[in-house]
Amino acid sequence: MKQSGMTPWWKALRIRPEILDASGSIADVQMSLYHAVYGTEDQRPQYADASYYGEITHPTGALTDLLARIAIRLGGGDEHTKSPALLRLDQGMGGGKSHACIGAYHLAKAPLKLGKTDVGKAVLEQAEAILGRPLPKNLENPHVVVLPCDNMTPGVTVEEHDGPAKSLYERFLWRLFEGDYSRYINYREHFSNVSKISEAIRSLNRPVLIIVDEIMNYFGNGLDGVGDEALTAQDQAFMRALLDSVTKTSRTAMLAVMIASDKDSISLSPEGERRRLDLERLLDRNGKPVGVHENDDFAAILRRRIFTQPPAKEVVDATVCEYNEVMGTGAWKNKVYDALHTPWTANFGEEVSRTYPFHPQLMHMAEHEWANRTGFQKVRSTIKVFAATVFALQQRGKAGTWVPLLIGPGDLPLSNTQVRESIIGSGLISDTKTQNNYRSLAQNDIVGVKDTSGTARLLDTNRGADEDVLWHRSNPRAAERAATAIFLTSIVSGRSQGRRGATDAEVKAATAVPDPAYMFADADAVIKDVTDPETGLVSIETTPGQKGQQARYFLSTSQTLVMLQRAMRDTITDAERDTVVADFAERLTETGPFDRKQFVRASAEGQTPRQVLAGAGIDDARVSRLVVLDPAQFTLRNGADRATRDAVQAAVGLGTEKLPTRWASSAVFAVANTQQRHAARRLATAYLAAERVLGVQETQDDDDMKSKAVAERNEAKRSLETTIKRAFQHVLFLAQPDDDAPRVIDEVTFDDKTETALNGAIVWKALVEKGKAFDQGTFTAKALLHNLRETDYGRPLDELRDSFWNTPRLPLLHGGQNDLRQALFEAVQAGLLRIVDGEGEEVAVTGVSEINLSSQRLRLGKPLPPPPQDDEPSSGGRDSAPESEPSPEGEGERRGGGEDEVPPASQEKQIAFSVTQSMLNNTGNSEALSQLFRQLYDVVDRGDVSFLQGSIQMVVSSQAADGLAERIRELGSPVHVRDM
Repeated sequence: MKQSGMTPWWKALRIRPEILDASGSIADVQMSLYHAVYGTEDQRPQYADASYYGEITHPTGALTDLLARIAIRLGGGDEHTKSPALLRLDQGMGGGKSHACIGAYHLAKAPLKLGKTDVGKAVLEQAEAILGRPLPKNLENPHVVVLPCDNMTPGVTVEEHDGPAKSLYERFLWRLFEGDYSRYINYREHFSNVSKISEAIRSLNRPVLIIVDEIMNYFGNGLDGVGDEALTAQDQAFMRALLDSVTKTSRTAMLAVMIASDKDSISLSPEGERRRLDLERLLDRNGKPVGVHENDDFAAILRRRIFTQPPAKEVVDATVCEYNEVMGTGAWKNKVYDALHTPWTANFGEEVSRTYPFHPQLMHMAEHEWANRTGFQKVRSTIKVFAATVFALQQRGKAGTWVPLLIGPGDLPLSNTQVRESIIGSGLISDTKTQNNYRSLAQNDIVGVKDTSGTARLLDTNRGADEDVLWHRSNPRAAERAATAIFLTSIVSGRSQGRRGATDAEVKAATAVPDPAYMFADADAVIKDVTDPETGLVSIETTPGQKGQQARYFLSTSQTLVMLQRAMRDTITDAERDTVVADFAERLTETGPFDRKQFVRASAEGQTPRQVLAGAGIDDARVSRLVVLDPAQFTLRNGADRATRDAVQAAVGLGTEKLPTRWASSAVFAVANTQQRHAARRLATAYLAAERVLGVQETQDDDDMKSKAVAERNEAKRSLETTIKRAFQHVLFLAQPDDDAPRVIDEVTFDDKTETALNGAIVWKALVEKGKAFDQGTFTAKALLHNLRETDYGRPLDELRDSFWNTPRLPLLHGGQNDLRQALFEAVQAGLLRIVDGEGEEVAVTGVSEINLSSQRLRLGKPLPPPPQDDEPSSGGRDSAPESEPSPEGEGERRGGGEDEVPPASQEKQIAFSVTQSMLNNTGNSEALSQLFRQLYDVVDRGDVSFLQGSIQMVVSSQAADGLAERIRELGSPVHVRDM
């Protein structure tokens, strides 16, 4: 093997002294803002120093951008408005929130010191790029107010930090004024006054950074535990006012940490949940959510955190050269690396440069599998595992034993207690019992704590006694490496698409070394040894390869159904969850009276909601559409629906960014509620987990477990369907009450749990109540005439037809063109209308089918006036004039067009009016409105009303509402009653 001729990584890289001193442990990997700011002596961590913080912090794009925007807000002078005042970190545990908060603290507290580090320089360069000029190096001497809510007990004073302050507002003031008692007293009473809080901040005459860490630790169970309603109300009012005031105060920035509700596992009381919802709405309204790093930042973050300097290029290049000789030829290439279907194999050299000394296969697993696990604390957990690994392997190297050239998924030494416990406690295994099972499995089936026992380890040591095995010196832990790789893929339960364990190619790649003596056939033999039913690993399960699929290997522990479901739940990605919600919503949608239903999927390629609707093909001619919007991208309410409303507005041809559309009036949008979407997503995850549990071997082999799994899957499906129906509470449509009113987006919200916007019949009934649609059988000849305008006479029939689908003042027709055709026929038969040709000549209509709504030649004509009576005496006692000849222009609309002719008096008139009146303390309005309704009663009672259309909304007493509702239902009209 060529390894002896090159510098190994454990000599090429220097591990950080603090890791060496702690024997591979990083005591302060879980950073604490409280200890960084208030820690003293042995409680003060190294990262409390801005220089050390800069040394161990990789300037990721997201972190750099976050700190740059804070720097602009503080030191940008008159241009501070180029950055938002309120920034929110909402990632789950281990997402880098505390690291970012400490960086923000150092940026404001010690800008000169931090500015000399890589991360500080990157921040200032980013800020300069945004502003177009450099910031002052001291950022104009900001003041920092830190409220570490995870280290604050509501109502309990800590004198050294807060003096006499008790409430959160009082603590804020004490820290803002740095213990100035007189200024503290001046503002103490104004806990809910936005202007006073802003005034207090401005009174410092310097920039102010406010950092509030782990808000829900205080506002959740913290306030519940105190049981002081006055304090709770005051603290809640203060936080509302603070979130408003920072956006109105110049040179002020606020960084708030509050984990998003769908990522936070904390259990809250109903009151705590209500407070969280209130704060989330305020943060969504006033703030901007920001990230700290992406999964692809892992490699750079890890290397800076563990090693003091990057590797030399020649060492990396030499390592890549060693591996390329094996990876690019023969069965290793064709049956292993090509079969992995992962990007790192195609760009191996670049990937090694990025991940060294870790193998790209291991880094890919950490970035794309571990990081997506719900319980895994991303950077924090990864650093612990990798730091313990490099220390343990360096010790082996110094002792003269074998160490791999690159640390792959099979090279994490499970014999080392620090490594093993870092993996098991990382969050990859969520259940305590399963953790214990895998701990025992690692020691018994792979390698013991003394590195001399364990099934896989013994397979290797026994092979070492065989002089015919030429590759043993270059790969003395082949079986252990195979077993360890399978172990790592097994503890994450479900991987891609819920599959368990490692593929044959993945295990072989984990055993590979850059030695031609270790051939593909040798790797095959190692796996056969590991999986041998007599001498191999006791816990291993093999799924044979078939139909082009590779064999898979999994280390199994005895698990209950609950454990399996919990493990599977952690494997489900956000994209998979949202796809299930979308699939169910599309399947549950019922067309009802609508001509067509259409489901608009969320973009998987980063398109905006407007762009999605632009390409969805919604604008469809002469078709009423129930357009269901994917809740993954479109929701309403909860203070975060502007993008959805703007997109729908554009789709119907309104707003400054309107889309070209002709048939917007006949498109009705069904939209989910934002809060209800959270519930649907949780149940979708539970359903997917239940579905995947049915596919695992333990369930299939246990009839009782399988029966329970089927029942739970069915219940999860039923609950998901119910919740998704309930989630779709909102209906949006284009409306225009009358010709003079502007076109607007109108909305219907279903408060009744039995109603859903996914049911076309229910939506149609709601549109009828809104006057946007006709109910079945209600579009008669009278209804047609009621909705016609003077300009409609003389229009071609195809234009008249189209207007019922593209003119928002005209209601939608329950029966579509058939309803219109029938109403026209009834009107013609009753002499209320005529059908004429292009020359104005009347066209005889003897049947409904003779009305061609697609015709451009046929037009709508007014009825002819009645002929004069022969026995009627002439005016002034003179003889009647002889009947005139028909005009050369013909009859129809041109007949009787002379200026002296008096048109016959109309026997009916249409009257339309609207009323909006407040009855409170206004007896005049009440009396006038009572007289109007009495007159309406008289007109109806005399039978003088031939057609009535409209809707009335009123707020009445509960007793009166019940009586009115009963009477309305007796008429057969729909009625909607809700509590105010």
